[in-house]
Amino acid sequence: MTARAAPAARVRADACPGALQTHAAADGALARVRVPGGLLTGGQLRSLAAAARDLGDGALELTSRGNVQLRGLAAGAEAELGDRLAAAGLLPSATHERVRNVLASALTGRAGGHVDVRPWVRALDAAVCADPALAALPGRFLATLDDGRGDVAGLGGDVGLLTLSPAEVALTLAGADSGLRAHPDDAVALALAATRAFLAERTAQGGTAWRLAELDDGAVRVGARLDGRRGGIVQVPHVPAPGPVGAAPQGDGKVALVAVVPLGRLDAAQAELLARLADEVQLTPWRSLVVPDLAEDAVDDAAVALHRTGMVFDAGSPWTRVTACAGRPGCAKSLADVRADATAAVATGTLPVDGARQHWAGCERRCGRPQGEVVDVVATGTGYRLGKG
Repeated sequence: MTARAAPAARVRADACPGALQTHAAADGALARVRVPGGLLTGGQLRSLAAAARDLGDGALELTSRGNVQLRGLAAGAEAELGDRLAAAGLLPSATHERVRNVLASALTGRAGGHVDVRPWVRALDAAVCADPALAALPGRFLATLDDGRGDVAGLGGDVGLLTLSPAEVALTLAGADSGLRAHPDDAVALALAATRAFLAERTAQGGTAWRLAELDDGAVRVGARLDGRRGGIVQVPHVPAPGPVGAAPQGDGKVALVAVVPLGRLDAAQAELLARLADEVQLTPWRSLVVPDLAEDAVDDAAVALHRTGMVFDAGSPWTRVTACAGRPGCAKSLADVRADATAAVATGTLPVDGARQHWAGCERRCGRPQGEVVDVVATGTGYRLGKG
């Protein structure tokens, strides 16, 4: 791996929100619920929908890490939310709840890929929660588990597993191949060793970095702390955009439906409908979701029911390319109601850049901006400015 200088050191502690440590937004408290691998049971979806309706603004926000946010929480709602999440199996550790950031390949174990990484998700999450030292990980630390299809390996994970064949897995560090290899049975142990090595190197460099790439020669130094079999360097796949959309045949003869959720906002009624349709749903980093294991003769009815609620199954839809930050009224720093403006532009066919991925942002911070080539549509107070960066 090539050594690179780190960005400027962080001057404040990581305050990334969690389910218990919320963020004070203009529309109330914001809680972020980590969903390792994006995997939710139907019961967990129902619990989240009820919490959104009873405690928040009635909707769930899907994030670019396959997690879920609840907005508009009243002061003091964290305790009840925590109790509900724990009862649903969504809060296995109060001390580790902010560090359970794990992305997994969409459709893994159902269609494509060299291995099913769902067991890796469960094993990695359980091991992180069982290690008191790993509670010190920053809330932005990210693990990516790619089954070989190349859909999440390039999403900027601090530590990642990229399956090269049914018998070989590459360890990635800060999104690049480290050269270290493992058998699939030993891959989670290697990812855990790299995670602990990150913390050790972070401490050695002053303990302020939020991400591996922020450490001075971080990937090189973390890799040097690890023992293991080495192989030739491979190119980590680039980020696909916008990810799969529509019906995907599974290897067992069933069908998975991949639905785009416009602007990632899933209302409680939509979540409850999903829970009725499937025993498990997988959230993706593209603010879409997978409804798997449908019988072939049930696919059309499910797609129609979900489409009527506003979900999108057309890969050519503008909603596959448009994202936005919270904007007004949820964010006090925003200069515009960017979600309403983006929705109007899609509805009227007046998007500022036709056919391009674009992120609408209420200010120069451009929160929620996705990875890859994206045109920024930034509110200025007197209109919108286009740019890239």
